[in-house]
Amino acid sequence: MPLQQYIINDIKPLNIHDKVSDFKLLFNELTYSHIPVENDGVYLGCVSETDVHCFDNSKEISEFNYAIEGFFVRSFTTWLDVLEAFAQNSCNIMPVLNEQNTYLGYYELNDIIGLFNETPFFAEPGGILIIEKGINDYSFSEISQIIESNDAKLLGAFISKIESDVAQITLKIGNAGLNDVMQTFRRYSYNIVSGHEEDTYIENLKERSEYLKKYLNI
Repeated sequence: MPLQQYIINDIKPLNIHDKVSDFKLLFNELTYSHIPVENDGVYLGCVSETDVHCFDNSKEISEFNYAIEGFFVRSFTTWLDVLEAFAQNSCNIMPVLNEQNTYLGYYELNDIIGLFNETPFFAEPGGILIIEKGINDYSFSEISQIIESNDAKLLGAFISKIESDVAQITLKIGNAGLNDVMQTFRRYSYNIVSGHEEDTYIENLKERSEYLKKYLNI
């Protein structure tokens, strides 16, 4: 999805020769984690609020070049890569440059997260299912086949965790009850980490266990 319409340019980068006090004043007026820095119209990077509050007010920010973080995205960067850039740099403002490295403005984290919330994974009705299997034993083609063979619809999937050679996959499934889907996953040796209230497997095991206890006590 195109992001250019979400570029904001109401805050211009401060100059590298501006005083630290100017940066502190702007941070006090805003809720952003970083402020862009430029020199003669050329974007240099961002400085964080945490760093700036440790600097001497009377000095120029140029004396703290080491604190300038050079992160940015392009105007054509996809929304998922933009979201990743936010996460990697622990920021809530992301400078945007064009192909000529001209500063165009910035993205706000909340706007990008809002786009994520509009995707079918969140917007469409359905159930969340978390499964796991050996990292070398699962495949997304198999996962899709299992879901679709039960007349269900896969709305989204991502690897949410990898630990000790086991991959955990989070699925959004719509268009059908999840019980048959979960039973099929079990037959294919997937472990159900987090299921759904429709899951009758555990309840059946409990009922059989209680029945066996009663039988043994006769």
